[in-house]
Amino acid sequence: MHNVLKTTLLLGVMSGLLLAIGGAFGGSAGLVVAFIVAAAMNFASYWFSDKIVLKMYRAQEVGPDHRLYQVVAGLARRAGLPQPRVYIIPDPSPNAFATGRNPAHAAVAATEGILRLLDDRELEGVIAHELGHVRHRDILTSSVAATLAAAVMLLARTAQFAAIFGGFGGRDDRSGQNPFALLATIILAPIAAMLIQAAISRSREYAADAAGAALVGSPDGLVEALRKIEAVSQRIPMAANPATAHLFIIKPFSAAGLLSLFSTHPPTPDRIAALLGSRGSSHAPVRS
Repeated sequence: MHNVLKTTLLLGVMSGLLLAIGGAFGGSAGLVVAFIVAAAMNFASYWFSDKIVLKMYRAQEVGPDHRLYQVVAGLARRAGLPQPRVYIIPDPSPNAFATGRNPAHAAVAATEGILRLLDDRELEGVIAHELGHVRHRDILTSSVAATLAAAVMLLARTAQFAAIFGGFGGRDDRSGQNPFALLATIILAPIAAMLIQAAISRSREYAADAAGAALVGSPDGLVEALRKIEAVSQRIPMAANPATAHLFIIKPFSAAGLLSLFSTHPPTPDRIAALLGSRGSSHAPVRS
């Protein structure tokens, strides 16, 4: 119920951003258009957000003969979860995420890079983390945030181009547009979208880390996986859409300075420290 409320709040806030952009850009007509867009995005983000995100990354579904499928299937059985769909992302950067509206409609995706980088124990740690998101029902909130934030950023970018190519030209008195309000909307809407994602994501990463370590019986595999992914992803960054960054186990691109405010993940060393601090509660070694 808690995540349902969070998802409802997120839908409301993101819809409000869409309406604000539409109103600032097109007055009452823009507000009507933004309302229609918001309603359509709310519907699509609930029912189709997983398919939208997987399509973004050209993910390809794999079956029971694939190594990744076998790891996911074994851990899902151990966790008492329905079998998720399993996808490979054709990207050399190591990363993974889970998506879907509930455990019965979940999907787990991993890059080709992470499969090459990690051994079975480390890969189990990563997949157990993603199944932690599935068990906690984080995946709906994450997927909705991805699709709605992408819509907000796209609409703001459209408003920016419209303003550059004559959106301000002599129509302010007739339409009642305020160019300064429009400019503020163009700049602040994507920032607000990213801050919302960061607010809903950071604490959930710690919870999914703990759940993953408990599922496999030890934090060691996930700790080593996080170290490897962090190091390699800095050398081989992933060309990811910023609106989907919060989905991944580690942020798929580097952020420095002001951009670090928009980080959707806790610092990896802090996550590792929390995992190692939980070692006393582990009961069994990881099965490879």
